Amino acid sequence: MPSETARPGPGRDRPDPGLDAIMSERRQLLNVAYRLLGSLADAEDTVQETYARWYAMSQEQRDAIESPGAWLTTVAGRICLNLLGSARARRETYVGEWIPEPLPERTEWIDGRPGGAATDPADQVTLDESVSMAFLVVLESMTPAERVAFVLHDVFSHSFAEVAEIVGRTPGACRQLASSARRRVRASRARLDPPVRRQADIVRDFRRAWEAQDIDALIGLLDPDATATADGGGLATAFLHPIEGGEQIAHAWAELARRAAGSRTLLERTVNGRPGLVAQRDGVTTTVLAFDVAADRITRIWVITNPEKLRHWTTGRP
Repeated sequence: MPSETARPGPGRDRPDPGLDAIMSERRQLLNVAYRLLGSLADAEDTVQETYARWYAMSQEQRDAIESPGAWLTTVAGRICLNLLGSARARRETYVGEWIPEPLPERTEWIDGRPGGAATDPADQVTLDESVSMAFLVVLESMTPAERVAFVLHDVFSHSFAEVAEIVGRTPGACRQLASSARRRVRASRARLDPPVRRQADIVRDFRRAWEAQDIDALIGLLDPDATATADGGGLATAFLHPIEGGEQIAHAWAELARRAAGSRTLLERTVNGRPGLVAQRDGVTTTVLAFDVAADRITRIWVITNPEKLRHWTTGRP
């Protein structure tokens, strides 16, 4: 993969790949950047900055780049790596818990490289799985270098030599980073998820029990050790600390239903490729809920009320 700085040499007289060819990489870059950053807004900014650097070069410099797509990925990866480092410092002052930005159904852009570069089929990650909220939360536990190495290699099938260009380490070191990240992912996947249709049924039952303020039904749908986490970012109402325990969550959700009675509409929607719920008031999305389901019980609920993370849910932008 070429480095970020263009190198003059053979091929400089080659025709410019053209705007269409360069812009065709945008979807792939968004795919990569979102999984690396957990924020669609930051991913869009990363892609914009990547293209700004491309067009800041002279035509001769651009002609010298053998693979524009590889160059763009290298630059975007380095921008993401820098952002991941600064994000850790920013989140120390973030109000409450930080949850990855939820994606509406049609913003997954899954048409990039096939996933699964790992040699062991049990370690393979599909593009669909890599966008789930549970998976993104696991990625948040990794170091920036681990996350970049794992996502680019195991999800997007880039070689460790290519990853090394981005991370600034040897291919062998990048292999170790991905291996460490893979162990984290494997530990989080130590159970079989029910089929998506079954998950949808469980989420639907949860919605009905929530609207009915049926505490017993809610308890029956929740794992006894379930956890609920909210992200309001200090910009919207949200509980600041995770609620632990199915019974505690059931009582909290019944209270939420009582307070919102008659002023809110609950809709079943796909959230990051999985069944979820959306709460709207006067047609405006105020809350997105993502779920993790195991053994026919809800084990985790992520509640996003931060309006900065919900703009795509109201505007319907891709």
